[in-house]
Amino acid sequence: MQIKSIAVFCGSKAGNNPIYTIHAEQLGQLLAAKNITLIYGGGNKGLMAAIANSVLEKKGKVIGIMPEVLTQWEHQHNDITELIVVDSMHTRKQQIYEKCDAAIVLPGGFGTLDELFEILTWNQLSIHNKKIFIMNSDGFYTPLIAHMKKIFDDGFLYESLDSRITILSDPSEIESYF
Repeated sequence: MQIKSIAVFCGSKAGNNPIYTIHAEQLGQLLAAKNITLIYGGGNKGLMAAIANSVLEKKGKVIGIMPEVLTQWEHQHNDITELIVVDSMHTRKQQIYEKCDAAIVLPGGFGTLDELFEILTWNQLSIHNKKIFIMNSDGFYTPLIAHMKKIFDDGFLYESLDSRITILSDPSEIESYF
């Protein structure tokens, strides 16, 4: 399957390590250069702003999907190609999943983890078969990846982790999948 749009799940904060923002910006530039539409949560703060702005700076297409309740809290990005305001977080995630061909998870908080596990669960249940990437910037997800491997090792998964997720340490590594 050719990837024409990719969902990016990431923090509405930038985090404490500058590499998180650097990787978000590099990924955004790469998406724009490859003419891949960014589908994301619609925010204008943190890593969400970093990736959206880097796509826009390179004249790429950005679609944001944000629930009404977050339009003030997350400061919706008014300069993106399209902002879709929906009624709930569930609708937001569902529309992001429907509009993307693949997903990549950058560093983030609970919302990012929720999005990772929901899209991963839907993949496991064959609700979709979209490629899922984790950007393990400076080892951010190393403990979580180790725990997910333990879940497999302890017999709670039907397939190994690498059958569902591709781990990346640098944005340039995703290029071979486009």
